[in-house]
Amino acid sequence: MSIAQDIALTPLQVETFINDGFIKIDNAFSSDLAQDCRNELWADLGLAQDRPETWTEPVVRIGWKSSPSFVAAANTPRLHAAYNTLVGEGLWLAPQGLGTFPIRFPSSKSAGDEGWHIDVSFGTENPDFMEWRANVLSSGRALLMLFLLSDVGPDDAPTLIRKGSHATIARELLPYGKAGATLRELSAEGYASTKDCEIALATGAAGTVYLCHPFLVHSAQPHHGTEPRFMAQPPLMPSMEFDPKLPPSPVQIAIRKACGLTI
Repeated sequence: MSIAQDIALTPLQVETFINDGFIKIDNAFSSDLAQDCRNELWADLGLAQDRPETWTEPVVRIGWKSSPSFVAAANTPRLHAAYNTLVGEGLWLAPQGLGTFPIRFPSSKSAGDEGWHIDVSFGTENPDFMEWRANVLSSGRALLMLFLLSDVGPDDAPTLIRKGSHATIARELLPYGKAGATLRELSAEGYASTKDCEIALATGAAGTVYLCHPFLVHSAQPHHGTEPRFMAQPPLMPSMEFDPKLPPSPVQIAIRKACGLTI
């Protein structure tokens, strides 16, 4: 098998992305890169890896990181091939790093950030983040991505994912047109429209990446394990708006299928 064939997404993976709203890519980047990234993040945290008594907060957030290890992790050939397949060749911008990092520690305290939501993608200049917006064109975001920088098991605060919820959100965004809906409007009912979706856990070994549809409903949860969970949740940025003259990407096909539009 050629290297290109080895890293390409299969038709089944593309179909899964369209129907479920996400795919899991094992070994998207190396465990050595994951370790390098964790080492940098530990240094930023200023906490002792071998002294759990210093881990006093349930979550600590670190912003964007653009040092070489983070750039390399986001730009492996396997991931570039997946970006091309899901978004379209030339229609995304190569990540210049990773972030943000919600680093979760074992704790009996709530972090206060658990709750179902989507990641809105434009209007972020508004100081009221509840006025940030998303639209049916997914302006400002090509993918939601979850980079596992540490091993994440069921007890290690894996992100909760509502399978297929992206289709419901696409239908809800359609009437708002290009102007889109605010986070306040989208969350008014607590995403009750997606409550019956099957729940998946974003688990995996360090080096795993979940590539998700921008409209996928997801949630944080408390950490009941023993080791801190390191994850990055960056967007993949588009290079342009959807162009109707181009063949639709799987991201667009999922939206059109959900809204009953011609694919």
